Amino acid sequence: MPYHKYTGLQVSLLLKYTLFIFNILFWLVGIALLGVTFWAWSEKGVLNIQSISDLNGFDPVWILLVVGIMCFILGCTGCIGALRENICLLKFFSVVISGILMVELAAGLLGFVFQDWLKSKVQSFIKDNIQAYRDDIDLQNLIDTVQRYMQCCGAIDPEDWNNNIYFNCSTTNLSRERCGVPFSCCHPDPAQMVVNTQCGYDIRNMKKKEQESVIFLKGCIQAFEDWIPPNIYLVAGIFLGIACLQMFSIYLARSLISDIQRVQSTWRH
Repeated sequence: MPYHKYTGLQVSLLLKYTLFIFNILFWLVGIALLGVTFWAWSEKGVLNIQSISDLNGFDPVWILLVVGIMCFILGCTGCIGALRENICLLKFFSVVISGILMVELAAGLLGFVFQDWLKSKVQSFIKDNIQAYRDDIDLQNLIDTVQRYMQCCGAIDPEDWNNNIYFNCSTTNLSRERCGVPFSCCHPDPAQMVVNTQCGYDIRNMKKKEQESVIFLKGCIQAFEDWIPPNIYLVAGIFLGIACLQMFSIYLARSLISDIQRVQSTWRH
């Protein structure tokens, strides 16, 4: 039986399956993030819209939800578009990725130009969430992690904790944490095997010199501003890496679209 080899135009299998595998990873990441989101809400006993909206302060789980949904949708459209050679899905994928990239660049540029405005908004955001510190375990863990890692306390200084009903110094506050700060504001003690969660009790009743030996007096906004210069290459590398992944995915999608269109153009003849 004679063997006939097809020599006409074909869609690049390398482009097709590279984009497919690339988006399988997107899809799996999206599923994982959505799974973590619903697990976190179930642990907090908030699995309906009403109870979720009743949470005070910023819930970090929303970040996982938004990123998870985006990864899931983009992963699905990219996988199906590449596997089925569907131009509409591939165009949707490339346009959305391009839009996200443009938003990131615009946000970075505006943040650099309007630094003072951004700083004031971040300050207000942190103070608002300090009020809800005890209301959401995920928010509490996030604030504690930031304060421990950045070695800071409050937005501007430890006095910001006066905005929280458990830590304020009012005479009506009967909490044992009155005029204190969370343990994450305290200097770590390498000799202690167990974290002393009471190290910040009554600390704001003391003089600044006494406070300085126990807690961090620098606010987290100032600590972040001090952290940026020595780590500028790390920050730039992370953003550049994310941008390169996005541009690579756009390149794969647009190249595959061009291949498909070139093959489809021969069908008319």
